[in-house]
Amino acid sequence: MAVDDQAAAPGAHASEGAASDRAGRGGLMAGKRALVTGVANDRSIAWAIADRFHAEGAELAFTYQGEGMARHVRPLVSPIARAVIDCDVARDDDIDRTARELSQVWDRLDVLVHSIAYAPRPALDGRFVDATSREAWRVALDVSAYSLVALARALKPLMRPGSSIVTLTYYGAEKVVTHYNVMGVAKAALEASVRYLASELGPDNIRVNAISAGPIKTLAAMGIKDFSSIREVYSLRTPLRRNVELGEVADTATFLFSAAARGITGEIVMVDAGYHVTGM
Repeated sequence: MAVDDQAAAPGAHASEGAASDRAGRGGLMAGKRALVTGVANDRSIAWAIADRFHAEGAELAFTYQGEGMARHVRPLVSPIARAVIDCDVARDDDIDRTARELSQVWDRLDVLVHSIAYAPRPALDGRFVDATSREAWRVALDVSAYSLVALARALKPLMRPGSSIVTLTYYGAEKVVTHYNVMGVAKAALEASVRYLASELGPDNIRVNAISAGPIKTLAAMGIKDFSSIREVYSLRTPLRRNVELGEVADTATFLFSAAARGITGEIVMVDAGYHVTGM
């Protein structure tokens, strides 16, 4: 199972010393308890978000999937983690166990970062109509979209009024991006799920939003054919005439989880240097 991670430009992360110092002094996330899913390595979107949260004073827990990922994730996150839990989001019993284990560490959860997406590699190569098998469709929507619903349901008993959920999406949910294929369909389902969850969890004062980031070079993104060409087009056509840096996505996530965003829910926040506003 891949994670929905993308890579940072140099300097996008706070240094360990700076993070510790700012955490000690408090910050936008001071006192918050955050579960971060989807870290693959130190150049993941999820890791950049977690690193920023730590710098802003949050307590952190992480999930990963399987021993293969554990070798990369555990050494990275352990210095700042209260818990590191093995969780395959395609398995309901794993999700339920994750909620139980987390409840043994914390009596509440303030923040859930959902940064998980996957489609079988052959489904991202070739034409959508030819490459999308029934199984690829099932897997992509299960892992990339349903997992948000399943995690929200399992973790809701830990979430108090004022808690918040943020997931990661991409412009391919709205417009055709060559070779994004079934992932575009899965991201569209994910964005619809954000709206439904925001509506139903809103009376409990739990907010649900998504960040739609521009293309950033990451482990998962490199599975998309001609991904380098996509980044080149963005850099030429965005109003800012550049690609987005990972630190900018982390800043947006920090804002969405802070009290400054307490009136925002059900939104897809575009962090793509303005690409989505351009035409021909």
